[in-house]
Amino acid sequence: MENKEMRCRDVAYTINRSVLYEQELGGPAPNPPSTVRSFVGAAKRKFRCSASAAKQTLFQFIPILHWLPRYPVKEWLLGDIVSGVSVGILQLPQGLAYALLAGVPPVFGLYSSFFPVMVYSIFGTSRHVSIGSFAVVSIMIGSVTESLVPNDNFILPGNDSLLVDTVARDKARVEVVAAMTLLVGLFQIILGLVQFGFVVTYLSKPLVRGYTTAATIHVTVSQLKHIFGLPLSEKSQPLSLIYSLVSLFRRIQRTNIGTLVIGLVCLTCLFAVKEVNQRLRGKLPMPIPIELIVLVISTGISYGINLHEKYGVDIVGDIPTGVLSTTRLVTPIVPKAELFVEVVGNAFAIAVVGYTITISLAKMFAMKHGYKVDSNQELIALGFSNLVGSFFHCFAVTASMSRTLVQESTGGNTQVASTVSALIILVIILKAGELFTCLPRAILSGIVIANLKGMYKQFMDIPILWQTNKFDLLIWLVTFLSTICLNMDIGLAVSVVFGLFTVTFRSQLPHYSILGQVYETDLYRDAEENSMAKEISGIKIFHWNAAIYFANAELYSKALKAKMGVNVDRLIEKKKKAAMKRKKGLQKVIRLAKNILAKTQMIFEEVREIEVDVYLASCPTSVLRQLEYSHFFKGSVSQASVFASVHDAVSYLSYGISESSSVQEITEI
Repeated sequence: MENKEMRCRDVAYTINRSVLYEQELGGPAPNPPSTVRSFVGAAKRKFRCSASAAKQTLFQFIPILHWLPRYPVKEWLLGDIVSGVSVGILQLPQGLAYALLAGVPPVFGLYSSFFPVMVYSIFGTSRHVSIGSFAVVSIMIGSVTESLVPNDNFILPGNDSLLVDTVARDKARVEVVAAMTLLVGLFQIILGLVQFGFVVTYLSKPLVRGYTTAATIHVTVSQLKHIFGLPLSEKSQPLSLIYSLVSLFRRIQRTNIGTLVIGLVCLTCLFAVKEVNQRLRGKLPMPIPIELIVLVISTGISYGINLHEKYGVDIVGDIPTGVLSTTRLVTPIVPKAELFVEVVGNAFAIAVVGYTITISLAKMFAMKHGYKVDSNQELIALGFSNLVGSFFHCFAVTASMSRTLVQESTGGNTQVASTVSALIILVIILKAGELFTCLPRAILSGIVIANLKGMYKQFMDIPILWQTNKFDLLIWLVTFLSTICLNMDIGLAVSVVFGLFTVTFRSQLPHYSILGQVYETDLYRDAEENSMAKEISGIKIFHWNAAIYFANAELYSKALKAKMGVNVDRLIEKKKKAAMKRKKGLQKVIRLAKNILAKTQMIFEEVREIEVDVYLASCPTSVLRQLEYSHFFKGSVSQASVFASVHDAVSYLSYGISESSSVQEITEI
């Protein structure tokens, strides 16, 4: 670094040229391309009928047709198979566990780990993301199922008021989930087809991370009832998190000790081995599949000791197999349309959140491996995955960080790895599902909680944002607290509205400053923040770092006057003018101020009344074009008032500064 600084100091340059007005550089293009014409041209190219265009469109819509024929079998197949097996091993326990979060029987987590994954491998553009169940989306789905199909609607008559008809309840919840997943898929497909992939830009990183952190708290609390073995009622309403904790502590004396021991042992093993995997990541050929190991051992112990009958440990129960026959798929079931109205709002929220998570992971790994992903095609791929999955009673899916990391780190190069993992799940669905009948639910809850470890690290965003950007910190905190207090759906709505509000607020309160010149250079910096920058006597260089529009035009005018160092309004009032003329002038000002360009022209006229000249410098081409088309320079302001750079303006004005007592104002836009 020191050598580089020394070399930089040894390099000098000298430029000897005349002062340039902006118009001497040619100005903006006289006939810029029309937005309408550009759009029409793009549409014509998009829908042009030719063999090459049809082929390109087909490859863009179904990417597997493009990359699969070029697949380097010798170089990549072994890595994809190993990666697929690793992800499939991880997908099994996560699918079972996240189904509990979604409020449906565990087997539907396996379905969601097969059908959508196969569809995404056809339409997706990311080579590395692992599609399937994910905690945040699952808990969003679970909040809907608990709200629309609560346990209270299925209480069986008897002495225990919490005895629930789980068969009828689960059937109703699966129908709700299928309807919601269908809408999620439709929303994502429609948004992708209309090129709405940019919607993710309105969900800022602090908003997404604050929301997912709050969702992590919801997920953890929702699993405590399985860890403690307590039959708690479920709520989905504002302050439901608080109600759940209060209900838990009120019944804590009824904890099933056997279930609690199983849960704590499971969590201890999972956290310990995951830490080993993290520390030995570069030395292990693949992470130790601790979830699968815990799953198998706990199922064996539960079956051998008969934990359910002897100790009342809650188990998964029957997992139906044979959803697929050996010859054909079973007839898909169309979700109930009458449920759409009840879930449409939540479906849109899940569609946006699921896409945000997927595209974030896809772009991260695409950048790492040097390829590009199509954000709109990712929407379509995710939409088709959910749409097809809804007919097989799958719940909405998205990309998973933990599985994606495993898929990439174990040698996965393409979605062939995802296909292999899906085939492993298929074998389990067909033949091995009944083996996990005795699996304690506390084990699945432990797997869910252990996989949230990375999400809890997002609390470290708070001190970082405090030092870097307090606006982003405010978004993070408001999102987190609103989601914690108001539940997942309302919290997301509040977060998005607040995020958009901060955008507007920031645009109305941009940074503005007076620039000073760094001695004997053509560099200009904020005179208040940079000790090397000194103001030039008789010249004020006003810098405004935001676009001027109706919401901040008045603030721009006030800031400019405040930074001039003189009270413009008072000096104008002291001018001896006829009362009628002044009244007409005010009427003219009011009329002119109806648009932003007139506001700028009004500022020029006002300050010239007190013998202050105003110049513009470093104007973007779009601003110059707007000034030209609005005939800004046909009034009292000429194009000689616009300089190519701040230094050009300062150099020009410095020659005449000693001959005039007036103040020169340079506005940098």
